[in-house]
Amino acid sequence: ECPPPVDEEGTQAPNGGASVADYGDANLGGAAGADRAGALGPLRSPRSLGRTGVVYDPVMALHVGGPNHPERPDRITSIWTQLEQQDLVALCRQYDCRGATLSELQAVHTRLHCEQVLATAGGAAYPEAASDLYFCNASAEAAAVAAGALVDLSLAVLRGEVANGFALIRPPGHHCSDTAPMGFCLYNNIAVAARAAQAHGAGRVLIVDWDIHHGNGTERIFAEDPSVLFFSVHAHFQGKFYPGTGAAEEVGTGEGRGFTVNVGWDCSKNTDADYIHVFERVLLPIARQFNPDLVLVSCGFDAGLGDPLGRNLVTPEGFAHLLRMLMPLAGGRVVLALEGGYNLSTITYSAEACVRALLEQEVDPVESPDAVRESTRQKVAEVLEVQRRYWPRALPCEG
Repeated sequence: ECPPPVDEEGTQAPNGGASVADYGDANLGGAAGADRAGALGPLRSPRSLGRTGVVYDPVMALHVGGPNHPERPDRITSIWTQLEQQDLVALCRQYDCRGATLSELQAVHTRLHCEQVLATAGGAAYPEAASDLYFCNASAEAAAVAAGALVDLSLAVLRGEVANGFALIRPPGHHCSDTAPMGFCLYNNIAVAARAAQAHGAGRVLIVDWDIHHGNGTERIFAEDPSVLFFSVHAHFQGKFYPGTGAAEEVGTGEGRGFTVNVGWDCSKNTDADYIHVFERVLLPIARQFNPDLVLVSCGFDAGLGDPLGRNLVTPEGFAHLLRMLMPLAGGRVVLALEGGYNLSTITYSAEACVRALLEQEVDPVESPDAVRESTRQKVAEVLEVQRRYWPRALPCEG
């Protein structure tokens, strides 16, 4: 039996009840939704050269920790080399990179946090920094460039200069909160880009986080905001997997209740079919009703086959297929931002597959949906039971 939709007072869902006009039937893929998605400018022809934007700058490789730290510079240099060798960079439009402004950063982060990161350029230590963080003299610039490059790429997509984009950036960002760095992350790049996009006309932003670690920083930043839908699929293990957050019951707070959607795995070895099943049953129905103007992907590849931290089995083709499932949303305005991923082979070939998908090149097929595991079906049922309270029309009861 389906639970009744509820709001903060326990009476009705904010996105399935009193304010349903904002997320009504017209937003499930009809003409009204298409008109609104097109209001930000036309997309380029899929056949046109440079339909996909890319950003990369070697300055981001100057952020260096210990020799054995998994978040190391060759994560981005190896991907860039592969994209160049496969002649994919030549098919894209490359944008110059710049550091995010203090104003852009402070749309998400406190001034104190920004100042403390900047101070590390002069050798100062970040106060009470967690043990999973490192800083060198180049870290502040690298972090600012990562955020600024993603902002500019996202705005280029909004303007219709390119249809979509891939941001090859580091340090990653999705663990960083508004007040503090965490988990290799100094600024929350995806959050900074989302706020910049909203300042330039994107009313609703969908953030999809498929990194194996929960994007706890992003969730916290947008927890009360119904204009940003945050979806994360990640390892959870009843809160025992880093960072320990991301249970299905975490749905946002206040006006943002129902705009956080978490699918937390309690087992490893999840495959392409398992992830596709989650997208088909949970993410896409909600996303279609939400009807975003822009889709930003926290694109960690540590759920990929061979990653030493993730212990999952998603193939490069699997990531590309997930991306293609997102591309019909928001008039095709999809921007990927690199997050985690610590096996160089895994991240290199996965990034290549995703860029090929953005360029609408052929990508090898993935395994049959029949391969979905029973544990995945159970997890999806658990999430649906929670989210139907907020999205009753997108997620109707079965039977």
